[in-house]
Amino acid sequence: MYSKLMLGTVQFGMNYGVANTTGKPSFETVKAILKEAYDGGINALDTAPEYGDSEEVIGKALKELGLTDSLKIVTKIPRLPADADPEKFICDSLRGSLKRLQKEVISAALFHVEDDGIYLDVLKSMKEKGLILSAGISLNTQAHKEDGGSADCLQIPCSILDHRFDSCFNRGGRHCFIRGVYLQGMLLMPAEKVFVKEVLSRRMKLEKLGIPMAELALRYLFAKPGSKSILTGVETVEQLRENLRIAGMEPLTEDVLTEIDKIVFPPLDEICVSPWMWKRYKEINHLKD
Repeated sequence: MYSKLMLGTVQFGMNYGVANTTGKPSFETVKAILKEAYDGGINALDTAPEYGDSEEVIGKALKELGLTDSLKIVTKIPRLPADADPEKFICDSLRGSLKRLQKEVISAALFHVEDDGIYLDVLKSMKEKGLILSAGISLNTQAHKEDGGSADCLQIPCSILDHRFDSCFNRGGRHCFIRGVYLQGMLLMPAEKVFVKEVLSRRMKLEKLGIPMAELALRYLFAKPGSKSILTGVETVEQLRENLRIAGMEPLTEDVLTEIDKIVFPPLDEICVSPWMWKRYKEINHLKD
């Protein structure tokens, strides 16, 4: 069973996120964050080989903390080269991750690139080799929304303003790892820095509900049905403690959920809520980077 709050670790290996103002945390800070997460009931971490040296940092930190076997790790398979042998590439990638993480088995492995979902059966065969416990896909675009039909688990972008993958919830008991809860910080950063005007407009309406946006965004996702873990990345122990505090709060009332739905539906277009498409959004709206 995965905890309802999951720790994203891309920040451990590189500077990440439009709202990141502190940069990559020090190793001692990473250790403090991991210890605080474990003590707070978080039992799952999300990482990937592409996240700089995140896997190495996690492996070393967990070993020093004595928590190597206490936390579930979800990692990714990088994009498969066109000329790669799928089974060899996937197997080698997993063995590399296991070595860096200093683990004997990976709880879940996901294709980092949704196009590679065509090799899902190959990834699932790695369970028989004892390398992983479950296999899935990290989805990014609506075009691939139905590709994870036989996946053990999925990672999907979802937030109070991003409803592209709502249909993935509560489907056959499959677990969903939810990322993008704060739209890469766009729901929390100063209003003048929000370049997607459609996001800002709805955010301003949500703020009138009188609940701090960080609380509203997280608690709204906790109200979603199905088996899920909400992934949040932090750069400091203080940020983690705030997320843990929110996770421990009472559920939003039905009246509040109804008011939220009046604001956020119909859903925004994908180009407004997908970070993968924000460059195109800027081009269309003649915005500077």
